[in-house]
Amino acid sequence: MSLTKIGSRPRKASAARKQEARFGRLAVLPALILILVFSVAPTLLAFGLSLFNARLVSPNPPSFVGLDNFWRLLSLEFRTVLPLHDHAGHLLRDATGALQFPAARDIQHGVDPLHLKLELSSWLTNGGHQKFYILAGDPLFWKSFANTLIFVIVVVPVQAGLALLLALFVNIKRIGANLFRTIIFIPVVTSMIVISILWLFMYQKDGLINNIIAVFNPSYVPVDWLGNPKTALFAIIVMSIWQAVGFHMIIWLSGLQTIAGELYEAATIDGANAFQRFVHVTWPGLRNTRIFILITITIAAFGLFAQVNVMTKGGPLDSTTTLVYQAFLAAYGRQQMGYGSAIAVVFFAIVLLVSLIQRRLTRDKD
Repeated sequence: MSLTKIGSRPRKASAARKQEARFGRLAVLPALILILVFSVAPTLLAFGLSLFNARLVSPNPPSFVGLDNFWRLLSLEFRTVLPLHDHAGHLLRDATGALQFPAARDIQHGVDPLHLKLELSSWLTNGGHQKFYILAGDPLFWKSFANTLIFVIVVVPVQAGLALLLALFVNIKRIGANLFRTIIFIPVVTSMIVISILWLFMYQKDGLINNIIAVFNPSYVPVDWLGNPKTALFAIIVMSIWQAVGFHMIIWLSGLQTIAGELYEAATIDGANAFQRFVHVTWPGLRNTRIFILITITIAAFGLFAQVNVMTKGGPLDSTTTLVYQAFLAAYGRQQMGYGSAIAVVFFAIVLLVSLIQRRLTRDKD
């Protein structure tokens, strides 16, 4: 064999690798374009618009306001005020005999109306002789943040735990396990809009849920679950867990099936009971799975929107308004694109921070 033929083989292999790499770049290009157009570009646009006073439909061009949108969104002020007095110096009281205090607007007398803060919360202190105010540039933002946080704190552990229990149940080979798995997974592949409308009817006073409770408790008084500020968010939490638990059950199940059966056999031989096998074999073997589930449930919970938009529109009394819904309402409902973008940027920062904290807490110790 000639030296020319021997030397030509590496050149042919190199050309084949270059052609393969070129084909790979071309194959990735459509997905990369979609990511740039529908993900990266809107994100950069939101960051830019958050610095402007931009309206969706307005004859005036966007005006640069710097960080004013963020100041209005995040600003808080704390005030302690004394009760009102009359001209003679006597304390003013209402019809019930309680002391009267100035309103939030009155204690900011002389402040520029554009920077006037509204009452977020207040309570009496010093035995009822003083009143403590928390004032906010946008009280709705802080209520939305609190509602979102409550939703996340409840949904993440409950949904993950329930999904794990269901996965442990269907992982055992028994008659009907596949049917049960399919039934639990059906809500996942059903449109959230359809599910929200279905539960909207179920939560009505004459709906299915109240009728079921009345069967077991004849003296039960029907509750308007979505019309009561004390129960509306709880009702959405229950529906959301029911809808998504099947998805995370499948993920837990895939993790369970990666654990070697020999480990359970060895633990059984050593005399471990079912609980001990779970603690020392199953739970450590699900480490990567539970990190993935923890992060995905948290991000999905922070993004709560469709249920609120369909079922409550943020009400009653803003008890179900969330950060995403408020951003949507500001940008498209009130056409304040700049302010809505500022809410979206703050939401992005919160989710990023929570994800980084979760990743740090669950990272490998070594």
